[in-house]
Amino acid sequence: MDFKLSEDQIAFADSAKALFADFCSPEQQAAYEAGSDGYMPALWQQCVDNGLSVITLPEAQGGLEQGMTELMAVLVEQGRALAQVPLAQQQLAAQAVALFGSAAAQAAIEGKLLTLGVDAVNLQLAGDKASGIVGAVPFADSADAALLLAQEAGQTRVVLVDLQAAGVGRTAGRNQAQTGVAQIKLDGAAVQVLDAVAWVWLQPRVIAALAALQLGVSAEHLKQTVQYVTERKQFERPIGTFQLVQGKMADCQIAVEALRSALYQLVYRLDAGLPALPQALATRVLACEAGHLVGHAAQHVHGGIGVDITYPIHRFGCWSRQLNIAHGGPEQNLAALGQWIAQNDKLGWKYDSEEAAA
Repeated sequence: MDFKLSEDQIAFADSAKALFADFCSPEQQAAYEAGSDGYMPALWQQCVDNGLSVITLPEAQGGLEQGMTELMAVLVEQGRALAQVPLAQQQLAAQAVALFGSAAAQAAIEGKLLTLGVDAVNLQLAGDKASGIVGAVPFADSADAALLLAQEAGQTRVVLVDLQAAGVGRTAGRNQAQTGVAQIKLDGAAVQVLDAVAWVWLQPRVIAALAALQLGVSAEHLKQTVQYVTERKQFERPIGTFQLVQGKMADCQIAVEALRSALYQLVYRLDAGLPALPQALATRVLACEAGHLVGHAAQHVHGGIGVDITYPIHRFGCWSRQLNIAHGGPEQNLAALGQWIAQNDKLGWKYDSEEAAA
């Protein structure tokens, strides 16, 4: 089994890493947090100029027509850098509209900043009108349009909402990761409804994107924590030489690598056009567990300095908690995975069998 990225995929990751390094130092993060922007506009412009905002889009829409693996490689680096830009939201939303939206919907998003609010189904759909409240949609304080989930006759539908349209209200804020968010309230607002299969396509890709961010956050969180325990001394010894600390760090590394393996399998299946919902749910569980385990252990070995907001390590803990909220927590996803297995008991471990392709 080859878990190595290709040269082109590594090139995407390296390009993103170099770009984020120029904009995401602890000092620049602190300056962003002290400002009023809900994302990093200068960094976002660089992402646009360097093609990182259109990795998965078709060439007909000005994209690079790459796969989820390439996007994953970039998102891992975004997580490592804690870069406040809507890379996943922009291109997954645009790609979904390109694949499942009408010509009018595609024209409506041209040149627009897009986001996704798909953590829960909070809207009721009646024809082409939607009502309801969607809370804390990332980057919605700045975005021009958003893809949201609506309920219609017991079915989940993906709808495109113009955030400046009549009947749409926004209340802006920031979440604990310091990302700009907005509560979106629709009161009979006109929306554009994507094809019924849009959510089937979008759901595992959103999970993969969030898991890639979590992999980057947790890997860097652990790396910086290991560096800290090799330098911090107690009883005239680095605390990293204590067996308990070594065990904690080893458990964290195992959790990160388990997430990496599951995520790589997930994006492979998505790029190969294979069904991937159970793999997505399993990846989501591992993302929640890795974020919690690494965050807890890092806080433990850092002690009081870990919650000092003048010390940069606290940001990784905040991102992990926010990503865990977006994923919905391990219990909810284990229940969903169990339900899927109960309804598909022929699959077992034969991932590429007829059952898996059904």
